[in-house]
Amino acid sequence: MSEATPARSLFHESRRSFLLRKLHSLTGALPVGGFLLFHFWTNAKALQGQERFDAAVAEISHMPYLPVLEIGLVVLPLAFHALYGVKLVLEGKPNVGSYTFSRNWMYTLQRVTGVLAFAFIGFHLWSYWAQKWLGRMAPEEFYPRLCADMASTVGGVPVIALVYLFGIAASVFHFANGLWGFCFSWGITVSRRAQRMAAVVFGAVGLVVFLFGANTVIYFATGAPFPGTPGPAAEGGRTCADIASTSTGSTVPARASVGGGAGAGVGAPASH
Repeated sequence: MSEATPARSLFHESRRSFLLRKLHSLTGALPVGGFLLFHFWTNAKALQGQERFDAAVAEISHMPYLPVLEIGLVVLPLAFHALYGVKLVLEGKPNVGSYTFSRNWMYTLQRVTGVLAFAFIGFHLWSYWAQKWLGRMAPEEFYPRLCADMASTVGGVPVIALVYLFGIAASVFHFANGLWGFCFSWGITVSRRAQRMAAVVFGAVGLVVFLFGANTVIYFATGAPFPGTPGPAAEGGRTCADIASTSTGSTVPARASVGGGAGAGVGAPASH
């Protein structure tokens, strides 16, 4: 009896850990991954000008039961995935020093980018989403504030834009590599061949998603998207340059460069 109790306890602990890991994998692939893609898609409307961007934000803001949806489908899954991910990081023991197999490195990078993505998403949500709910920023202020923030410089370096590019890179890698892990742990890719194909497919998906998100950041920082992307001028929309030229008296002034650097400024021509 006394010997059975520890065994039963160990069984329940193992089962609980198994279920939590499955839930962690599921929340990363579906609600958190879906939020990431939806967020990139909405922000990409900025490439068509402030009017299109504001319309997309307003459409989301007027969704029925929005607070319930945000808490149930974004905040809670994101919080669980992040906190349990931190637990896995603290308990994990990387073995890249002993082995050089690519998946060992992917395992380590998955944990590192998870921490970076958690910090980045928290920073972004606090800077915009939380400010809206605290009544400190109206939705129509998002676009001019993004123009000002991304184009601001410290000693001539666009620090915030670089933070966003690195944050997006970490988030997208964590998402794409997490999809590979999801397919593996749920028995979707069983054979080595299927796993290799999944690595190629999700690697390509990650690259496309990163370029999609980076394009928006570069537009906000420089005033121009990647070559070949229809910009606000083509759509007849209000651009960051338009906002900069009328920033006097605005509630969201353009940020000047700090430290005497020759900052790009809002709406500065792209160097790409």
